[in-house]
Amino acid sequence: MYEQAVIPVQDQQTFNAVKAAIELSFSSAKVQDFLKSLDRSKLRVRDFEQVLTAGKLGNAASNSYAKLSDGDKGMIREFYLSTLEKVAPELRAKYLKVYAYY
Repeated sequence: MYEQAVIPVQDQQTFNAVKAAIELSFSSAKVQDFLKSLDRSKLRVRDFEQVLTAGKLGNAASNSYAKLSDGDKGMIREFYLSTLEKVAPELRAKYLKVYAYY
């Protein structure tokens, strides 16, 4: 069975700040507003860089992300993509345009 290698985080404090912003956006209290915001801005949820630069995860998250090393950025992107897949199916269906691949 495949097991992903554990890569150590280089800047733990900055990494945790960006991770916390993602967790907050996808929290049960805020996820619907977050998806609605993406829909209004015509952004796709899987386009992490565009979501980030548009300030949808907060300006602090964008600034912190820019400070991360390439390895840390990759782990954040992976965390973001795995988090967006955990959104409830009914919300994903409601915001199908945001989740669509086209």
